[in-house]
Amino acid sequence: MKFARVVFLVAGIYGLIVLLPQYFLEAKVGLDSPPPITHPEFYYGFIGVAVAWQVGFLILSTDPVRYRPLMLVGVLEKIGFPIAVAALYLQHRVAGVILFPAGLDLILLVLFLVAYLKTSELKTNRKSV
Repeated sequence: MKFARVVFLVAGIYGLIVLLPQYFLEAKVGLDSPPPITHPEFYYGFIGVAVAWQVGFLILSTDPVRYRPLMLVGVLEKIGFPIAVAALYLQHRVAGVILFPAGLDLILLVLFLVAYLKTSELKTNRKSV
């Protein structure tokens, strides 16, 4: 259970560190990756949903066995970005530099799956008590 606690705690903290500054970087994102953002509601909406998931990971870290089903939803949350980046990169639509953060999400996805598998035995033991 300690593994799962650490994985989700680190994922939640890392996610908040990466995402919260995005609330103040809309103009910079538009300059660094033109064109400027034309639909800020999508930009801020994405950040809001992503930040909510990071809080979810923090909650999950408090009792991984209890919240175990949410681990698979966390896997879904982590799979979209690496798949999208891989497809876009192969089409030459994104710069190679974006592969690093996509790779980090892929690593978290694997760690989430490992945490899910490691808590399976604990869930069984908790039910039998």
